[in-house]
Amino acid sequence: MTVLLHIISRTVALMPLKPALKLGRGLGWVLGSIVKYRRADVIASLKSAFPDLAHSDVRRIADEMYKQQGMNLIEMLRLSALGAEDFEGRVAVEGGEHLEGALQGGRGAIILTAHLGNWDMLGVLASQRGYRVTIITKGVKNPALNRFWSGSREQLGLKLVPAKESYRACLRALRQNHLVGFILDQNMTEEEGIFVDFFGRPACTTPGLAYMSAHSGAPVVPVFAVRRSLSDHKILVLPPLEPVREKDKDTIRTATQQYTSIIEDMIRSHPEQWIWMHRRWRTRPDQCARLKEPGIERLSLA
Repeated sequence: MTVLLHIISRTVALMPLKPALKLGRGLGWVLGSIVKYRRADVIASLKSAFPDLAHSDVRRIADEMYKQQGMNLIEMLRLSALGAEDFEGRVAVEGGEHLEGALQGGRGAIILTAHLGNWDMLGVLASQRGYRVTIITKGVKNPALNRFWSGSREQLGLKLVPAKESYRACLRALRQNHLVGFILDQNMTEEEGIFVDFFGRPACTTPGLAYMSAHSGAPVVPVFAVRRSLSDHKILVLPPLEPVREKDKDTIRTATQQYTSIIEDMIRSHPEQWIWMHRRWRTRPDQCARLKEPGIERLSLA
């Protein structure tokens, strides 16, 4: 299957860009309107997050979200074949000076991001521009797809570390003044996460980013990708957040809430570009016998 994925990747790369992206929108439409993959979950999550929206607007956002994911898929496949050059001339960066400033402290920087826009390109473009980037990843469940994705990203200059027990590897990268990419919008289990507010509902979230900032003294820099048009993107680099000063439970929870609120604000600005099909609120407080504070060695970071 890995060979087949490489063939598909090269075939998509041979297509002109805009027709390829329109193909991606069509694939997304099929996934959302014909296959209806998790569509009921998407609609329910959108209604909960935006209770004042008319049902027609909820459906419009859901339809566009699937099409956005289809375009992301096409760009992922093209990226594997063409590298970062495929994005040449169609990505604007706003606030890049914030990242440069954060690195001047010599403790590296933790990149806070989410599954918004084409998040997959962030690390690759950063690596192309000379940054040393470590990405925390859960990997993909399908083994062949995981080999294809991770292999192509490593060839493009990224260092991938598995989410579980990757804490020390990330600290080493930060000590070398590198970047560590952290996607914070994934549901965690009771043992791995803490509950913070996300769109008015408790969402089980890893405290790993806050612990890592406190342990390393590294600032946290929010960075997000948003799609501006069919083929153009913008990377938004927000001002860095000061390192977390303490490792006590309340401080870690407060920092994790701050990070989550930043993500929520970005999603509210671009709701059609976030993966609403992800079951973000799957772990519920009423299902948990008690909340545990995870030890450093078993932190699941993503």
